[in-house]
Amino acid sequence: MRGVAVDHATVQRWVYKFTPLIEEAFTKRKKSITNSWRMDETFIKVKGEWMFLYRAVNKVGNTVDFLLTKRRNRLAAHKFLLRAISNNGCPKVINIDKSGANREAIRTYNKRRLKRIRIRQCKYLNSRIEGDHRFIKWRTAGMLGFKNFESASRTLTGIRRDNPR
Repeated sequence: MRGVAVDHATVQRWVYKFTPLIEEAFTKRKKSITNSWRMDETFIKVKGEWMFLYRAVNKVGNTVDFLLTKRRNRLAAHKFLLRAISNNGCPKVINIDKSGANREAIRTYNKRRLKRIRIRQCKYLNSRIEGDHRFIKWRTAGMLGFKNFESASRTLTGIRRDNPR
């Protein structure tokens, strides 16, 4: 903001206060997501420890959903998948890398819901989400780091809405 001196703590309070409201408004006006997703995870450092950012994008490159977790396992992948499907509907195909956790999460979902989400493992189709990870790493590299899990999650919510394309 030009000509206005604002402390960084004030900006952080604004992020905490207004991010949930903005997220809710975006969710209400969100366009429909295609039936083909790319799902992957990447690492983000929070308070000196590595956390895992699960993400899904559609074939056009728009963010479907994301979830920051402390562990990288089948339960975290399943939690992310349930959240993404509840917010966006069930896809027909999900492209993943060789991650066993993601594969098991999709298989578990198929068994429990009697659905048929097809699993496709093609590393070339996941290049869009890998490139998107690069964008998030670039945006967070200039920061001094995240001090706690909640602030990391809220800040990443704002970053995922910022589409570079």
